[in-house]
Amino acid sequence: MNFKNLGVIEPIWRALLAEGYKEPTPIQEQSIPILLNHKDLLGCAQTGTGKTAAFAVPILQHLYLDKHRIKGHRKIRALIVTPTRELAIQIAESFHAYGKYTGIKNTVIFGGVKQGAQTNELRKGVDILIATPGRLLDLMNQGFINLRDIEYFVLDEADRMLDMGFIHDIKKIIAKLPEKRQSLFFSATMPPDIVNLSRKILGNPEKVTVRPEQTTAEKVEQAVYFVHKKNKAKLLIHLFESNPVDSTLVFSRTKHGADKIVKLLGKAGINAAAIHGNKSQGARQKALGDFKNGDIGVLIATDIAARGIDIDQLSQVINYDIPNIPETYVHRIGRTGRAKASGIARSFCDLEERAYLKDIQKLINQEIPIVGDHPFLKDPVSELGKQPPSGQKRSASGGQTNQANKNERNKHRKYYSRRKV
Repeated sequence: MNFKNLGVIEPIWRALLAEGYKEPTPIQEQSIPILLNHKDLLGCAQTGTGKTAAFAVPILQHLYLDKHRIKGHRKIRALIVTPTRELAIQIAESFHAYGKYTGIKNTVIFGGVKQGAQTNELRKGVDILIATPGRLLDLMNQGFINLRDIEYFVLDEADRMLDMGFIHDIKKIIAKLPEKRQSLFFSATMPPDIVNLSRKILGNPEKVTVRPEQTTAEKVEQAVYFVHKKNKAKLLIHLFESNPVDSTLVFSRTKHGADKIVKLLGKAGINAAAIHGNKSQGARQKALGDFKNGDIGVLIATDIAARGIDIDQLSQVINYDIPNIPETYVHRIGRTGRAKASGIARSFCDLEERAYLKDIQKLINQEIPIVGDHPFLKDPVSELGKQPPSGQKRSASGGQTNQANKNERNKHRKYYSRRKV
């Protein structure tokens, strides 16, 4: 199966080939024919499954084939609403890449920066607008944006929208859309609130589901490290020094925690940058650009900021803090198992996070292997139970580290006790 077989026109599949897209992913293969047939779509798929191309390609094709009937100043005919600045920029870049032979023009708007450059682009006229909810409503209220000509509407990462408190903004945007339109709704999870919201947006939609739990977990080499919270930074440094990799995305639960990790790594001579909501847009884009270009090998991110990070061939993900929502774990590790690629996911688990780990294993229907020979293993008597027979592997549900590694761990403890971390 290729994109020509799906009915994609030559200017677009030629651009896809130039981007290295040889075969459609499952979400693309299922969604593109539905959307080319002008039907509404309810999609359940996480970031990394190829869903941006799944909705971008049909929208570009519709607009390209309708160019002859649209004359005069360009009007916004397609609107994509997404929760974060990074994801909005990423989607805009994808539209530009896929549509480079079509003449279709897009622009992106988001908060956290001055609006002048964005409003100037809007005045010139655009066909496709990618926006975050707050800035979109702001510019609508100022009269820079009118949604009366919208023919194609996409709500992306809907579950994250609700997590971030955008539900009321989304309802205001929906109220301004024309009733006659094609609507697309994408969410990684489908809790009741998301289902109810989808009913307000969609008519009688076709449904496409790409289950991430099994595919992501199978492709990614996972491991868990039991470690006291105060030793997580030391363990992180140990991993970088003993197992160097090209690129690592580290997840922190908080913004303050992300900044603290960067400082601790810097003291150990490891160059890293943080990306989170308190950073300016310029700082976030520089950090992300440096990471993509390979100028820095470690990026520390919170979940919301990381939602728009799309890095080809990301070597590993490290969960410095285990998420309290199991689906979030799947999203995180999926960033190093993109498309058909494999990857590594390591998780640091403190005593307080054991319940989170149990929920994650239940969701992915597998036990995550424990690394029992690292130098900062948490007290095995109180934390991990009895020692298994020699050579027996443990799972994350319990067990004891191999006593033969005790001397090695003590050696590392003495080494790190001398380091100023």
